[in-house]
Amino acid sequence: MQGKIRIIGGTWRSRLLAVPDAVGLRPTPSRVRETLFNWLADRLTGQYCLDAFAGSGALGFEAASRGAAHVVMIDASPDIVRQLEAQRAQLHAKQIDIYCVKLPAELPPLERPFDVVFLDPPYQSDLLLPMCFYLEKSALLAPEAWIYLEAAQAITAAELPPGWRLLKAQRAGEVYYHLARRGGID
Repeated sequence: MQGKIRIIGGTWRSRLLAVPDAVGLRPTPSRVRETLFNWLADRLTGQYCLDAFAGSGALGFEAASRGAAHVVMIDASPDIVRQLEAQRAQLHAKQIDIYCVKLPAELPPLERPFDVVFLDPPYQSDLLLPMCFYLEKSALLAPEAWIYLEAAQAITAAELPPGWRLLKAQRAGEVYYHLARRGGID
């Protein structure tokens, strides 16, 4: 059985997204998404974004709804990718590209480095921190990229790649979520 989640703001505000019934898939809770997008506020307009472990697509669709110029969504499951493609078609979201890729791995050719990245891998996968280092060493990030990190436990600044700063961190139930920034100033 599929569940539904609601886009919180922007062009597609209040639109429902189907959530595939897949093992380990847990969409980012609404109150966490609301806080995250308040943190990012006016920083999404015109940005190039990556939703690396897209799952339900809640983060990527929300970013596009709020003015991101381009969103790349990636998931390793063909079934989930088909669901994301159906959602994209329903929303007429031409600014979203969707790929079935297992991460960390080579991404398809990119227009430019990512300005905003959403990292919310399955908790049991232990991919979050390796993905941070992969993105950093692969030159896939803009010099002052914003990176959202979601995990089953708190992350410390010392665990992140050199040059990344942990700006915000909160907990909602069993979800720990963080906002980091690469280089630059706030």
